[in-house]
Amino acid sequence: MTKTLHIKNMVCPRCIAAVEKVMLQLEIPVEKVELGQVYLKHVLNDDQLKQLMTALQTLGFELLSSKNAQLISEIKTLIIEQIHHKKEPLTQNFSAFLSEELGYDYSYLSRLFSNMEKITINRFIVVQKIEKVKELLSYGQLSSAEIAHQLNYNSVAYLSGIFKKETGMTLTEYKESNDLKRKGIGGW
Repeated sequence: MTKTLHIKNMVCPRCIAAVEKVMLQLEIPVEKVELGQVYLKHVLNDDQLKQLMTALQTLGFELLSSKNAQLISEIKTLIIEQIHHKKEPLTQNFSAFLSEELGYDYSYLSRLFSNMEKITINRFIVVQKIEKVKELLSYGQLSSAEIAHQLNYNSVAYLSGIFKKETGMTLTEYKESNDLKRKGIGGW
């Protein structure tokens, strides 16, 4: 058994706090908790592992055991962190970023992701970016140009086209609508 656990559906700082609370309640000593991963001080015994799995499931998380499931979770975590939690856009494309961070060829990551998730990595990225655009529009603090820059789009026109294709509304129509529907950032 490893001292690093991989947890599915951890997408925000509140998720980290929830998992830290579970670890504290179960008296499981941890070195660090971050999105998608928990670094343990000691290997868990079978009883501790069962208790942890049950506690995590009640909160909507899932302990991942297969290497492929762990890798998919890491891909999603890196994308979500980059889109939803970083202030500056990537200086490289996502394929190079994921390959570099995970140590695998992008074509392998792409095939694995598509086979397991039934969606491409690029599609997952677009969905996440659209949800971030919706969030930023609902705050009303940034211009469309600033949003386009933050999400690494070349122009407002390009962002507008993608947004309209995905939502059926222009950026302005969405901003002015009273129905600001958003999906959870872990979902698609």
